[in-house]
Amino acid sequence: MSKVDNSGLPRAADQPRIVVIGGGTGLSVMLRGLKEKPLDITAIVTVADDGGSSGILRDEMKIPPPGDIRNVLIALADAEPMLSQMLQHRFNSGNGLAGHSLGNLILAAMKEITGDFVSGVKELSRVLAVRGRVLPATHQSIILKAEMEDGTIVEGESKIPKSGLKIRRVFIEPNDVKPLDEAIEAIRNADAILMGPGSLYTSIMPNLLVPQLAQEIAASEALRIFVCNVMTQPGETDHFSVDDHLQAIRDHVGKDLFDYVIVNNSSIPPQVQQQYAEEGAEVVRLDMEAVAARGCRVIADRLVLFRTYLRHDADKLSRHIYDLVQRRVSEKG
Repeated sequence: MSKVDNSGLPRAADQPRIVVIGGGTGLSVMLRGLKEKPLDITAIVTVADDGGSSGILRDEMKIPPPGDIRNVLIALADAEPMLSQMLQHRFNSGNGLAGHSLGNLILAAMKEITGDFVSGVKELSRVLAVRGRVLPATHQSIILKAEMEDGTIVEGESKIPKSGLKIRRVFIEPNDVKPLDEAIEAIRNADAILMGPGSLYTSIMPNLLVPQLAQEIAASEALRIFVCNVMTQPGETDHFSVDDHLQAIRDHVGKDLFDYVIVNNSSIPPQVQQQYAEEGAEVVRLDMEAVAARGCRVIADRLVLFRTYLRHDADKLSRHIYDLVQRRVSEKG
């Protein structure tokens, strides 16, 4: 038996419900694997981006930045490869067009057609036969700011990693934005809540800083899972271990959030490590005892693929996540 969810798309009533929170490339890669599993997926996506095409449309059209939303829609879409390629196409010439992706422009158009950004995302989800729901973390754009260890304030998601300074904390303005009712409802009804992989301070943290979202996650009885990045990110998580990622989240929300952490434990070839070292990145160290001291269980496996860049193995990662969720649903009865 199936029913219609709040995006207007059908879903099976007996599918485990999973909420995935974040932004950036890592989230999209993981969702491509998860959509092949019998899961009811809700993706809650950051709206802090201020660079490139998203930043321009955000300023000129007064809409939440569409870039991360676009990537998640395409990752979850049941669409022809050419359609996905078309939506990702970025114009490299044209007065006013250069730098924009077609998908971003379509989302801006859908906002004008439907009257608001969230309705536009839902309508485009139907057009693309998206397997799940895609929700911005809030109706309005937010500005991400960082206080650095020397007290300097850096404004803008795209500028924070480039400051050359160590981050003490990040915060958002305005700080009283409201989360979507659908996002709160999805968290309350979830069997599992998943965060990462992605930029810790600029893709994951902005969602947790939206008032009520972190509180709802902390109060949830759902299985809470963190997928840790394989490599550190220059300007954000230099020299971070797995536990450093968890501590940074605790510092911002006031408590530990996760029941499980999924990490890569395969060795990275020296030539690949050297390639990343030239950009200032290194392998995220697994400090098992510190993670376990939080009451957090670790699932470690060979989870990376290397082509031009390291990426999570979406199929293997999604199998681990699905097994955890299935086990939790079975335990609940």
